[in-house]
Amino acid sequence: MRRALLPMVLAAALLGGCSTPAPAPPPVGGAAALPGPIPADLALRPAPSTAPAAPAFTGALTDGTPFAVADVWAQRPVVLTFFTSWCTTCASSQAALSELARSYRDRVVFVGVAGADQADEVQDYLRAHRVEYPVVLDDQQTIWRSYAVREPPAVVLVAKGGALLRGWPGGLDAPALDQRLRELVLAGQP
Repeated sequence: MRRALLPMVLAAALLGGCSTPAPAPPPVGGAAALPGPIPADLALRPAPSTAPAAPAFTGALTDGTPFAVADVWAQRPVVLTFFTSWCTTCASSQAALSELARSYRDRVVFVGVAGADQADEVQDYLRAHRVEYPVVLDDQQTIWRSYAVREPPAVVLVAKGGALLRGWPGGLDAPALDQRLRELVLAGQP
């Protein structure tokens, strides 16, 4: 009996030791979420000459890719969304915001700025809410302070070229943001 039991114990030990944990899913909100080429039919309303310059910033996307917002707004408008994974108001409006970002894909770039949060919690939030745009990790809230964001959510609209058009502390509902984007994007609208 002992001889029959020994091979089964060894087999179980070997099989248990050979299993590898499932690989972690790739990060969401990284370089793969950056926009594609600029659509040929994209026409934009020029920013008012009196609009102040938006604060430029650099940081790292969720996958560690270096990111400079000025490189993005040099080519097209940008919507900055300031959020945290634990913000219930952010979560309740994220589905509509994500859908809006998908509908304007490549014409207007949505960029999330996650502040005061853990990277794994941000990843859980991005997956749960199907966020497909790039997200900068701002754990020290340096970017938040440069935009005078004190608490989430907040939305900021920046014109092509970096002119600060408008900010909404407390966020902005998707239909109102869609209307603002339709005023800005003259051709090639979704």
